[in-house]
Amino acid sequence: MSSSTIVDEEMEKENRILDDTLPTGYRLQPIRTHSTISQALDAEANINQSSPSEKVNISTLENGRDDSPSPPPDGGFYAWLQVFGSFFLFFNSWGTVNAFGVFQTYYENNPLWKETPSNISWIGSIQAFLLLIVGVMTGPLFDAGYFRALITAGAVLIPLGFMMTSIAKTYWQTMLAQAFLIGLGNGCLFVPSVALLPQYFSTKKALANGLAAAGSSFGGVIYPIVFRRLEQQLGFGWATRVLGFISFATVWFSVLVMRPRVIPKQKRHLTDLAAFKELPYTLFCIAMMFGFIGFYGPVYYIQPYAIGKGITGVGLGFYILPILNAASIPGRIVPNFIADYTGPLNILIPCSLMTGILAFIWISIENLGGTIVFAILYGFFSGGFVSMPPVAIVTLTKDMSKLGTRMGQCFVLSAFGLLLGTPVSGAILKSTGSWLGVQLFSGVTIVLTGLLLLWTRIAVVGVSIKRRA
Repeated sequence: MSSSTIVDEEMEKENRILDDTLPTGYRLQPIRTHSTISQALDAEANINQSSPSEKVNISTLENGRDDSPSPPPDGGFYAWLQVFGSFFLFFNSWGTVNAFGVFQTYYENNPLWKETPSNISWIGSIQAFLLLIVGVMTGPLFDAGYFRALITAGAVLIPLGFMMTSIAKTYWQTMLAQAFLIGLGNGCLFVPSVALLPQYFSTKKALANGLAAAGSSFGGVIYPIVFRRLEQQLGFGWATRVLGFISFATVWFSVLVMRPRVIPKQKRHLTDLAAFKELPYTLFCIAMMFGFIGFYGPVYYIQPYAIGKGITGVGLGFYILPILNAASIPGRIVPNFIADYTGPLNILIPCSLMTGILAFIWISIENLGGTIVFAILYGFFSGGFVSMPPVAIVTLTKDMSKLGTRMGQCFVLSAFGLLLGTPVSGAILKSTGSWLGVQLFSGVTIVLTGLLLLWTRIAVVGVSIKRRA
């Protein structure tokens, strides 16, 4: 018996009882509210029998609004404003890492320090290591809705790190300030810089990521030039304080304009060990670890190499790193734009192989013109190598609810590559007294990265060069 029939019988029974209580000559008109009641009951029954995707949220109807997230706008003023805010998060996180080469050169020529290049490079490598490790650890905080707290922490720690570096007198004081304080601040900015934009973009996701990631290249240009010019005029202390003021202003711009559209409803797990049973994902993670072992060798040591070999004087030598970072700006934007059409792996592979080949070409460079050309080409191709891994991991992930976890695991392995790469290069330089070992070490590890990425692509789509991957 249907719910509408039951309601009809009950209403007729009530009408007969009321008729018996009325005076003679009066009769109650039948109550016909059952039509709406029965329709509501039948509607509810239909909802319960429907598939989960077809059910109506009753609480949503009662509140008169829909709390489910709308599709990403994929553009518009506010969406591109988030890209601008993310740009400055990259500017002050990866930008400070990319700029460390200028400090490497300064510290190696600091008469107050008697530290080896390997010991000095630990400052930059720990800073980069903390960027990724702390970033992975703060991922659940981002998922829990602490976006503003994270970028505010970064907006405090990074300027504070620069200020404390400006008054540091010893190696270990500099290590605590520049490596740990700035590194912790970088880690607080890392996840917000990469995780917010997918909430605003769908088909333009790679382009938006590339534009934001270009901030790291701008940071690698602005910070070294400002430091070099002001260090000559005002000294190390005030030059470093000005960098702190720049970081304070630019990070707080991001704090003011950036807003998450949605807060994830599911808490993200820190590990997904089952992912390593997938050959493509495992190969990709190993490739990234080797890539970051070798990638920062030329970035940290190109200036000491040019100055030490007599290719250029100290004055021009300090501008080689900004040239390299400036070339990586189009290197981050153009490959990401193309990747929206071809797939990220199809672009990441040639960028990695070319970066490794250029590290081998570095061996034969003995003049200023060749050094500048090398810096431009290395900056461009390495820009694609360092900016596209997050987008590539998306293509290797079938269950998007595990994307953050899988990305975090890959970044952990990459972090250990960052931690070990430049100190090993410095140790090779100290033990051999020759740059050849440093150059070979970078070239071998990066070319190996390209070959592992090629293997990853074959495992995903086969050997056909026409397949999107």
